[in-house]
Amino acid sequence: MKISTDDELGRLDATALARLIRDGDLSPAESIDAAIGRLEAVEPVLASTVLERFAGARRDAASTLAGHFAGVPTVIKDNTDFAGLPTLFGSQAVIPKAAAAHATITQLLLGTGLVPIAKSRLPEFGLTSTTEFGQDPPVRNPWNPEYSAGGSSGGSAALVAAGVVPIGHANDGGGSIRIPAACCGLVGLKPSRGRLPGPPRSTSLPIDISVEGVLTRTVRDTARFFLAAEQSYRSPDLPPVGEVVGPGARSLRIGVFTERHDGSDSHPDVHAAVEETATACEELGHRVEWVPSPVTGQMAEDFLLYWALLAALITHGGRWLSGEGFDRRRLEPLTLGLRTHALRHGFGLRPAIRRLRATSAVYHEFFSTYDLMLSPTLSLPPVPLGHLALDLDFETASRRLIEYCAFTPMQNVTGTPAISLPLARSSTGLPIGVHFATDRGNERTLLEIAFALERARPWPQVWT
Repeated sequence: MKISTDDELGRLDATALARLIRDGDLSPAESIDAAIGRLEAVEPVLASTVLERFAGARRDAASTLAGHFAGVPTVIKDNTDFAGLPTLFGSQAVIPKAAAAHATITQLLLGTGLVPIAKSRLPEFGLTSTTEFGQDPPVRNPWNPEYSAGGSSGGSAALVAAGVVPIGHANDGGGSIRIPAACCGLVGLKPSRGRLPGPPRSTSLPIDISVEGVLTRTVRDTARFFLAAEQSYRSPDLPPVGEVVGPGARSLRIGVFTERHDGSDSHPDVHAAVEETATACEELGHRVEWVPSPVTGQMAEDFLLYWALLAALITHGGRWLSGEGFDRRRLEPLTLGLRTHALRHGFGLRPAIRRLRATSAVYHEFFSTYDLMLSPTLSLPPVPLGHLALDLDFETASRRLIEYCAFTPMQNVTGTPAISLPLARSSTGLPIGVHFATDRGNERTLLEIAFALERARPWPQVWT
């Protein structure tokens, strides 16, 4: 059973909805009320939000709105401050306390005219690739509620896929934009490090792996968001993305692989999805070559250890992240397992960080030969709820995470952009994401290939 709404406005993308509002065919108040109604209809099944701000959204809609998406409803991921609302990070260990001010990315989102109607759920501190919890109901996938919506931006992804909002805030520290995009049949662009103002405190870490972004149903909404964002924030270290409205004209060199870090191949449905995409690229005039995977077992282990370090920093310094209210006794088993992993292998952290930093040079060299890297987003189709449960023994949980998310962490380590496109379906009808990556600052090429493939191989929505 698929979960979606029957509101025609919910089937429009953000660009079309903004045009209706701009032309006077729909008021911002009507747009927001319709989205609230859709959320109330699907939330009992999807369990995708943690806090609603319906009254605040209606007040926003009654005010003067400006920007590319003026009056378009959205959601803010609940690891991001919104003034007046608590930021809970998906954790029962965080004691609710209203944020005093908006995060920088919240200000940017509001500056585009978007109107948040709720805060979306994430797993505890975004530390896993499903949006599940030890005690609370999981976020369910609108394509089949017995399956995971991905993580950590699973709440936003479920709401966009189900038609509640056309665009949702997300962020990505190891795949958390691209993974839920793959699971829910969405477009998920992880930008270059520095393209958008990043999460607070991330720059103080040994490797800054986290970036902000959005989830959408269409390529043009993603392209339009980055165009709108550049009007208020432009990185001095990156070339502008600018306005991208369709496919590029030049023939690209594309290196393709489907092998995981241990040399094993991805699931047959996933391999077929990448192979079909490679064929589509050739039909579009691009040059495709199958290449060995640049992801090694050492890199996978190093990234897991670095990820565990982040969990250890949270468990020992939770007040640094979430303020005075923090009860370590209420942390999830996975978070504690990661902490233990970091403590047991702490002697290896310094060389692991050194090797991860060195990855950037090797990765950059790949793009002296190729313009794009094509791979799966995930090595498996969307997994059933419980496959990545937070109370699994740590050996099982870590093995499954590394296997499932074999392809996305590389761009977080190197600070480079990548996009997941919903170009295929599994044998059971669930979305499969296909992953394109390129060198730092080259988001424009990702959007151009995405436009071309969206036109050549249009993807269905939940309600089709």
